[in-house]
Amino acid sequence: MVAPEVTQLLSRGAMEIIVEEELLRLLETGKPLRLKQGFDPSRPDIHLGHVVGLKKLRQFQELGHQLVLIVGDWTAQIGDPSGRSATRQMLSAEEVRANAETYMQQFFKVVDKGRTEVRWQSEWFADFNLSDVINLTSRFTVAQMLAREDFSNRYASGHPIAITEFLYPLLTAYDSVVVEADVEFGGVDQKFNCLVGRELQEMMGQRPQQVFLMPLLVGTDGSQKMSKSLGNYIGVEEPPNEMYGKVMSIPDGLILPYFELVTDVVDAELAEFNQQLEAQSVNPMLLKKRLAREIVTQFHGVEAAQAAETHFAKVVQAKEIPDDIPECWVWKTELSAVGRSLHQDTLQILQQHGVDISDSVNADVPNLLHEMGLVSSTSDGRRQILQGAVEINGQRVPGTPGVGNVWPVRDGTLVKVGKRRFGIVRLRD
Repeated sequence: MVAPEVTQLLSRGAMEIIVEEELLRLLETGKPLRLKQGFDPSRPDIHLGHVVGLKKLRQFQELGHQLVLIVGDWTAQIGDPSGRSATRQMLSAEEVRANAETYMQQFFKVVDKGRTEVRWQSEWFADFNLSDVINLTSRFTVAQMLAREDFSNRYASGHPIAITEFLYPLLTAYDSVVVEADVEFGGVDQKFNCLVGRELQEMMGQRPQQVFLMPLLVGTDGSQKMSKSLGNYIGVEEPPNEMYGKVMSIPDGLILPYFELVTDVVDAELAEFNQQLEAQSVNPMLLKKRLAREIVTQFHGVEAAQAAETHFAKVVQAKEIPDDIPECWVWKTELSAVGRSLHQDTLQILQQHGVDISDSVNADVPNLLHEMGLVSSTSDGRRQILQGAVEINGQRVPGTPGVGNVWPVRDGTLVKVGKRRFGIVRLRD
């Protein structure tokens, strides 16, 4: 008879387990298993897409198993091309180290640090020499590498594949050998890499690791996997109001997957939610509010979640301006669009609405938004403008390409991005 907690462990949030019968047998022995989770610190921040796997690891830890966290300080410099159509830019060792430190601070918001063994790839790869590399690469063929979908697609379309990219799955596989992993965890897009690890362990005389693959969380756009580069993410370090509002923005079809993958709401209650949605006996907005409270509470606490819900009701639903808008002090020289005048269409819009532009500074809007911390980058700022999501003193900045990139601002200007992000410009000469 399989224990109920083990049944849930292997069912909820699991896309595929290789080989499930073997993993179940290992769990039934009662011996603590070594759970391998690797991460490449190519970016410093964690979002809810990462949390899917981290919560599963925490569940295994709570049953007495040991997490072995592999910091991919070597593979991050190569870059895993999963789902990409081009070679990734290599990072410096300094960039990797800085990203890793930030990543781990957020990582331990979910997993138990006391039951985690942290290992850096440089422990073993720093001493790798040419003969070691040749020995490792000799165990696999180019045909095996091209069996990976993203490699085969790029090869068929004539896009370049760097030899270093073939090394990526081999190096992560060698990690499994070094730490003697019993189980490796990853998203479904990591299946190839995990199976290479399983195969290499067997070649090296070890018991092959089991592979636990989890679904990829769909982002707030409702169509593509959550990603910072796509701007459809919810970061674990985001302020409570922003986190709450982003959860409220997801399509109704993601309510149940988010509950299942990133909260601890019990299965029986999820089944009830599903019945209510199918019968249309509940307003999806109510379930989304519950979901947003659960997620914000997880990372910021109950009081922050309650305050975020109040803020959302006032600012988004009632469309009121919040009382606590942050002020951002910036230098005029940083905002000035040097050598650029206002677009003719912009002037017409301002004149039609009687906007006084005297004593104002022509600001590069994407840069302004970034300086104020309202967007993650200037490219994100341009994207928000094109989507018509930016307002300056209540006037929507037009999304026509090129028209709204330069806009007049003065001290005290109110800037709004989307429904939830506000800031007041304070200028320094």
